[in-house]
Amino acid sequence: MSEPQLWDAVDDYFTAHLSPDDEALVAALRDSEAAELPHIAVTAPQGKLLQLLAQIQGARTILEIGTLGGYSTIWLARALPADGRLVTLEYSPRHAEVATRNIARAGLGQLVEVRVGPALESLPQLADENPAPFDLVFIDADKGNNPHYVEWALKLTSAGSLIVLDNVVRGGRVADADSTAPDVQGTRTALELIGSHPRLTGTAIQTVGGKGYDGFALARVLG
Repeated sequence: MSEPQLWDAVDDYFTAHLSPDDEALVAALRDSEAAELPHIAVTAPQGKLLQLLAQIQGARTILEIGTLGGYSTIWLARALPADGRLVTLEYSPRHAEVATRNIARAGLGQLVEVRVGPALESLPQLADENPAPFDLVFIDADKGNNPHYVEWALKLTSAGSLIVLDNVVRGGRVADADSTAPDVQGTRTALELIGSHPRLTGTAIQTVGGKGYDGFALARVLG
């Protein structure tokens, strides 16, 4: 068995016992595949981790940057109380249409608002509405803009909020200081911002699993 096959097998075991997909989650993945969305959604164990982080936070408000088919959105929204709110930003109208259907089928339409358009246009519009600070921000969009997304997350949160930045390892390429790839440069700049910003404390973790070799960063807002 190759290493990737072993990682898949372990992920399958974890999923079966700790984070089993239910009908709504399976349908979200099925419909996303049928609509030919990219196969880049979080895995079930990763989705469960996001849900647990939101629950540990006691999150009442969540901001997600990058909706795709709404799979991660469903995991996150299920952590919210009945009067909670999740705003998710999606660039592609087609992706947003699939996600909206998936979220509604999961019975979460009353908690989730899908906003369509470039996130760097949607974020200032959201800020102009002067919303209550978000308790958790999940960033999983175009990696070249990661530093901008972290900066906006800071503007839309307060002390104690949690920022989760996904896909930070880039198959190990994040360690290549000479890389000119936008995803690597954007991720490195975002991580360096987290490490140097006086309002943030954070860490990053390498992972293996159904999505290969990658990882995520966690940052807590200090003030």
